[in-house]
Amino acid sequence: MKILAIEKEIEGTNWEHAKETLRAEAEAVYELIKKNIIREIYFDDLHNAVMILECKDKQEAKEILGRLPIVKQGLSLFKVSTLQPYSGLERLFESAK
Repeated sequence: MKILAIEKEIEGTNWEHAKETLRAEAEAVYELIKKNIIREIYFDDLHNAVMILECKDKQEAKEILGRLPIVKQGLSLFKVSTLQPYSGLERLFESAK
């Protein structure tokens, strides 16, 4: 199942004091990419991570994200949504009623 995860920085986070945590985060993300769990990862215009994950369900995605160093250290959290195939194009092929 495709999962969309959008990072939300916890108010008051000071990234200057989190250099070791950020390195650990990069290592954890790299491992998840190698395991083909994180399929895509980006930063948005506010420098929050936006990821597409492949997981069995939303709960598994939340558990995986909960183990990331920035989440464990209370620096960020993630909004998690399941993604469904877009079915709107089917309207183009419906017979006129």
